[in-house]
Amino acid sequence: MACTLEKFIHSLDPRALPRVLQIQSGIYFQGLYKVVADKTPYGSVEEITKKVSIGPTRFGHPCFYSPEDIKLANLTIKHGEQITFNSVEEVNGTMAVNCGVVRNSQSHSFTLPLSQEGKFYECEDDQIYTLKEIAEWKIPKCRNRIVKLSNTLHTWDSSNPLPENFDGCLILTPVYEVQAVMKFRKDIVHILSDLDVEVKDITDCYDISSFLQPLSLEDVFERTSKEFPMVAEIMEGPSGSQKPYNLLHTGKEIVIYKKYQATRVLASEIRSDSPKRHFLIPLSYKGKFKRRPREFPTAYDLEIARSEKEQLHVVATKAFDSPHKELFSVSVGDQFLVQQCQTSEVLYEGRKKVIDVLACEQILSDAYKKVLLPMYMEGGFVEVIHDKKQYQLSEICKEFRLPFNVKVSVRDLSVEEDVLAAVPGLQFEEEITDSYLLISSTNIPVESWEIPVYRLNMSVHLLSKDVQTVVPPATKTTVEEISEEQYYMVRRYENQTLHPPPRPPKKPTLAPKPVFAVPKHGVSDVLHAPENVCVDTTKKLCSSQAAGVSELQVSCQNDLLHDENKKDTTGKATLVDTSVIKGLTNQGLGKCEVEEEEEEEHNYDYVDENIIENIRKVFQDATVRNKHALSEGRRDI
Repeated sequence: MACTLEKFIHSLDPRALPRVLQIQSGIYFQGLYKVVADKTPYGSVEEITKKVSIGPTRFGHPCFYSPEDIKLANLTIKHGEQITFNSVEEVNGTMAVNCGVVRNSQSHSFTLPLSQEGKFYECEDDQIYTLKEIAEWKIPKCRNRIVKLSNTLHTWDSSNPLPENFDGCLILTPVYEVQAVMKFRKDIVHILSDLDVEVKDITDCYDISSFLQPLSLEDVFERTSKEFPMVAEIMEGPSGSQKPYNLLHTGKEIVIYKKYQATRVLASEIRSDSPKRHFLIPLSYKGKFKRRPREFPTAYDLEIARSEKEQLHVVATKAFDSPHKELFSVSVGDQFLVQQCQTSEVLYEGRKKVIDVLACEQILSDAYKKVLLPMYMEGGFVEVIHDKKQYQLSEICKEFRLPFNVKVSVRDLSVEEDVLAAVPGLQFEEEITDSYLLISSTNIPVESWEIPVYRLNMSVHLLSKDVQTVVPPATKTTVEEISEEQYYMVRRYENQTLHPPPRPPKKPTLAPKPVFAVPKHGVSDVLHAPENVCVDTTKKLCSSQAAGVSELQVSCQNDLLHDENKKDTTGKATLVDTSVIKGLTNQGLGKCEVEEEEEEEHNYDYVDENIIENIRKVFQDATVRNKHALSEGRRDI
């Protein structure tokens, strides 16, 4: 029977030792955190260098500002200007800090001597960090650190030590753990910094070569390229059952051939609920993909996604009422071919104004109509796929813009288990470049493996052995599944994309008209009702209608996802042309992914008959609720 560690220790008979324990459960602080700027100033540059970690990694560039101007020989740092501390080195016989400021997108470098005095305050930091990164880089010596839990990964359950919906700050006081090696021993001992012992530093009078030197993968990667290849023995291996992690156990000897940067495609599982699975896929992946419909929340996203290679065909999943008569009002179910971005002159509050618009062709039953959509339009669109080709990963990265939706059509046969093949849909989000080491086993060097430097917790020590073969064997690359936390660590430094142009202020308007028609005998009653009651009734109606559309979107999407992974036993399909789609979607059809049937001679879009029936059922339920809301409104009147 499991019990707390404290209870077990109290009940333990020392004469029964040793005992073997297995951890059953525990509480751990996980997630990502934002650092709150320290309000206590530093008195000099020297104090900063002694208490704050400054180094070559991306975490080692702290930023400060001075409340007063700092006058240098050829530059004046203005008060409040952000100063980045990059490195500490000797300049002309004096220790100084290499610093930089950014003005008008131009970087200016300068040095500050350690003797520079004055008040220096920490700047606000908008990045997110793990607890490990905060402990190593973001807690100044002899100070605490205040952090806020980022809501990016804030999922609460009963085991969470924080209250539900906690939005306060945490004060971190580190208790450091020291990794130590005893003389003539290979194993690593972990010692907490609050252990009640006295120690003495005897480094200067002792031969340190009699101790093994543990190196992390980051330490190995920082070595010069000339030092590779090298032979190492694993002192602490990583956890995990996936190759090659299951081969890297303690005591195993490996050859580390080289260090390098490699490209991966960051992909996430397409699903409406959380949590999603995330993957880093090498470009050498040998499986094939078929396209899946993309979703676009704004007209601006359509402009980003369009390409010269093919015309983008979309269906509107959300209505938009244009405030300008020169621009088009969109109804749910309208279909468009996206053309290009341009400018258009509109009349706004009696004045002519030039705004960015997206030129499209609306697909009608027997013609095409040129329309203009405002670039600020917040609507909703889903792509119609006409491309049946199967693509290699490298082809997708070369021919299309990311993000890009796909599903595996042919699994990678070069691996025993293709983890991507079981995922119903993937979104390729971006290409990233990451650091890797190429390794193989010393005793059976049949194949070599790439291991990530910054996501694998592993310690080695170098052996003074010659490498038998300098040329590495055939390299095996694998799809790496990463955690939610690692996913946000990978993505947090991506380039920020431009946002849609801002929408002009809305002029005061009456409450929007309900989408569903009101019976004739109730129209006059509503129109002649007091204004506040009319608005209230309309709000109820719109709220019910929005809920109905939302249900349609989720229901339709779930049905399509299920249908893709289950063969239709009836063999029936409903042929839906433009007019049928328009008729259904105008009645509240939401996100419905439409894929082209495997028929060369036709260009129709097929939707399963059961899905159509489900759409009708959900729509009917929403209509009944709307009628009920309307009758309630009449009774209130």
